[in-house]
Amino acid sequence: MTGRRVAVVTGAARGIGAATVRRLAGDGWAVVAVDRCADEPGVPYPLATPDELAALEEEFPDVLALRADVRDAAALHTAVETAESAFGGLDAAVGAAAVILGGGPVWEHTDAQWRTLLDIDLMGVANLARAAVPALLRRPRPRHGRFVALASAAAHRGLWGLGAYCAAKHAVVGLLRGLACDLRDTGVNALAVSPGATQTDMLHATADLYGLSDAGQLADRHLVGRPLRPEEVAAAVAWACSAESFALTGSVLRADGGLTA
Repeated sequence: MTGRRVAVVTGAARGIGAATVRRLAGDGWAVVAVDRCADEPGVPYPLATPDELAALEEEFPDVLALRADVRDAAALHTAVETAESAFGGLDAAVGAAAVILGGGPVWEHTDAQWRTLLDIDLMGVANLARAAVPALLRRPRPRHGRFVALASAAAHRGLWGLGAYCAAKHAVVGLLRGLACDLRDTGVNALAVSPGATQTDMLHATADLYGLSDAGQLADRHLVGRPLRPEEVAAAVAWACSAESFALTGSVLRADGGLTA
């Protein structure tokens, strides 16, 4: 065992996922950075690229890039096995992979939209848990394992035209709360981080759904007065991964700029 703390991060090639990889690696973590790095049929905006994922590996010597789809449970088991074989174990898993779809009322959301949102945004987190939690529990006691999923302010309030997305993210919170109960007294905690409007490609995709030319308008109800930067949300995620977050299992960190206050 190297003595370093080790994480697996999905949705790692850009946005909050990439900022989380950079924050953890900068804090001395070894990280397996996972992303599909391919566009998705039915998702009307470009997803991350292989070059964006590779840039993380080039930037940090203790980051390993792995192309994998969170809907592929076997691929996530491979990511966890890579973390254990390359770095000696696993201390945190961060589920940041997600897409956003919608733009109309719930009754007009198609079966394909529902399936894509639930398969990626919800089952992607569940698949990561199934792969990562046994590895987190393989660390000897006393352990400080963390399973952290990115939910959303949409998990806590309704948003027009995004009902299916709200449902998927609300389910992520429910999943994390149930997982926290299953992990009782193991030294492994489960919690969620719910960002508000954050300056990412997904924010621009959301603005397109609303017909907005300025994505910053989506942060009009932030108490902090502006959209968040990915690095600001990543700081909350990194803290959630730390031993200092011990008291928060089953909880949600609302890193949303005051949107849901």
